[in-house]
Amino acid sequence: MGVNGVGKTTLAGKLAARLAGEGRRTLLIAADTFRAAAVEQLEAWAERAKVQMVRGREGADPAAVVHDGLAAATARGADAVLIDTAGRLHTRHNLMAELEKVRRVCERQVPGAPHHTLLVLDATLGQNGLQQAREFLRAVPVTSLAINKLDGTARGGAVLAIAEELALPVSVVGMGEALEDCAPFDPEAFARALFE
Repeated sequence: MGVNGVGKTTLAGKLAARLAGEGRRTLLIAADTFRAAAVEQLEAWAERAKVQMVRGREGADPAAVVHDGLAAATARGADAVLIDTAGRLHTRHNLMAELEKVRRVCERQVPGAPHHTLLVLDATLGQNGLQQAREFLRAVPVTSLAINKLDGTARGGAVLAIAEELALPVSVVGMGEALEDCAPFDPEAFARALFE
């Protein structure tokens, strides 16, 4: 989850490819039913990653799509499910409530789910990322952070403030548009890059 334009769909595709490469039966759920071409974008990533995908009709209730996707994942024996949610302004309470609804659907359908909730941040946003993280945490428990767009001039230094204040670990970084352009977070490499 995260605000508009941080690279959630791209990261979902990259993570799906990584999980599939580890031999896990992976399924993507297209719960971004509002952004034009969002489903098609995720579909392209699913094809590139060679994983299955569940989609709903355009404008469908995201929680209903997640419900159907999790039912399909169970029926197909999926090992890993990634849900691509719509971007939302962290100041729009009705959209944040929608995330809560998606979480409740996950909890009802799969024991212990969601097992991991990843907040995706854009490395170029600076201190605004801290406010975003605070607001998302109020709506849904976050497990860890992903930092995207570390391939440009952005260093992602605001992540230090977010991790310190909110005690959230960083688990993954995204560095480009290729399928393999994501990696587990390496704190030593990150620290070195901040000062290069």
